[in-house]
Amino acid sequence: MVVSTTQDFVTTSAEADRQLHRWLGELKRLDTSALDEGRNELAEGVTLDHDAAAGRRGSYSRWRLRESRQKNRGTWQSTLVVRSGNRDDDRRTWLQVDIEHHPASPDLRPIPANTPGIAKLLLDAIPAQDGLADVTTEPKFIEPDDVEEVIEELCDQDRRLPIVIASVPYGQDPEVWTQKIVEPAYKHLTGLAVVYVLRPEAQTLFNTTLDYHRVFGGGIRTYLPGVDPAWQPDAQRHLVMSRTTLEASPRRAATILAALPQRLALRFPLPAPLDTLPVQRTRPRPAAHGSGLDELRAENETLTKMLTEAEQRENANADALRDLRQQLQIAEEQEFEAAAENQDLYAKLKHAERQVRTLQIGLERTGRYDLAHAPADAPTDVPATFAEMLDRMNEFTHLRFTGDKRKARELDAQSIGNWLEVAWDALCALDDYAAASAAGTAGGDFRYWCAHLPDDCEHLFPAGKVKMKESKTVGNRDDWRRERTFPVPQAVDPGKRLFMEAHLRIGGGNMVSPRLYFYDDGPNTGLVYVGYLGPHLTNTKT
Repeated sequence: MVVSTTQDFVTTSAEADRQLHRWLGELKRLDTSALDEGRNELAEGVTLDHDAAAGRRGSYSRWRLRESRQKNRGTWQSTLVVRSGNRDDDRRTWLQVDIEHHPASPDLRPIPANTPGIAKLLLDAIPAQDGLADVTTEPKFIEPDDVEEVIEELCDQDRRLPIVIASVPYGQDPEVWTQKIVEPAYKHLTGLAVVYVLRPEAQTLFNTTLDYHRVFGGGIRTYLPGVDPAWQPDAQRHLVMSRTTLEASPRRAATILAALPQRLALRFPLPAPLDTLPVQRTRPRPAAHGSGLDELRAENETLTKMLTEAEQRENANADALRDLRQQLQIAEEQEFEAAAENQDLYAKLKHAERQVRTLQIGLERTGRYDLAHAPADAPTDVPATFAEMLDRMNEFTHLRFTGDKRKARELDAQSIGNWLEVAWDALCALDDYAAASAAGTAGGDFRYWCAHLPDDCEHLFPAGKVKMKESKTVGNRDDWRRERTFPVPQAVDPGKRLFMEAHLRIGGGNMVSPRLYFYDDGPNTGLVYVGYLGPHLTNTKT
């Protein structure tokens, strides 16, 4: 959590100290009666380090709580920083709260942290802001008079946190809906996002002003920093969660909603005042002993503790670096795939434009100007959600969906851009191909079909999005291979499960990057089986 306040450093630091004592004493039941600078032993396996400094480069107070109460469960580390600002940020005071888990062994994965009680205590006691927006623990209602101000907050270039706005369905009481649905969904967003509820009477004005970035019908939209209301492609960045997903499981919706703000909080660069703090290295106090041998033993124990802490920090830094390298690989792969696909699509677009212009000229010469320039009808049969798309699978004569429908439905909460339209186009093209495959007239696999589409085929799909094989690395790793083994009827495989390699790139642009896996059994059962539609599965780059 990183927020700021217009309060001065001394006032903020004193309030933070009071709330820290309250958190430790009332919520964690620890003795805080004799805290001092340096390391404080609060209980067995629980220490609190405190350091502070003041000078020409600013002042700071920092507290670090380390809890290792249970053996083999690792160490929980909680850090609170209060830092004075500088002239560039109007001398605001900054607050930072970090909660992290250091596993007992490098082979174990860290445990995800829940929202700590100290975050709520601080935000309730200190008037905190993120850019132009107030950061609070409870969602605020957007009234009609507030719309202009909220839109300014959305477009604020200095904003760091996402702004999450929930709409109220038609006919629902806003207070009841907020208490029953919205507040549980916002449970994990304390300190990680600015949260609002859009009242029905403000909804029309809000959505009229933000025509490309609307939220309505009980949905929730997460607005990332840097909203551009006038640019339609920008709307793809700001994810929408449907009312269906919310009502199905508010608890699961809360986990999904928090995933993106948590990821942004970890990767967004810290403000300069916080980024320039020295590393905290508090030396444990050696116990006083009578003999020189006892003092050496105590000193050895102290040094061992310091080495353990240093090792945990090194492992945490290595994990973070590994994650960043993986994300860089993913970004580079997606950039290459997007460039190749764009080149292919651009060539097809120019070819289509030349064909259209040739036909227009021919119609104009015959005097049919009305037909030559008549607007094309927009497609009306595309489903509105992935859930609806699954319900309509029976429309495809030669396709069968055998995968986990839950994973496909969850894409509704994570979808950006044209994922749904691409998935629908993929199913339509697969159905055409499956019919030809069953009849023995396909001429090749699905990629060949897309690249050499028959003249009488209505549904197109870019061949660049089709991959018929996985890499050898994926195929040779048992765990990755199991991820790609999906249910099929016994007529297809006696074990009723089959390793599927052929897959389609449905989308990119974030961590989800959905894929569709399928198996062509046209020569046997006359069907194509879709075994998976959901987030990108594990490989060398994910």
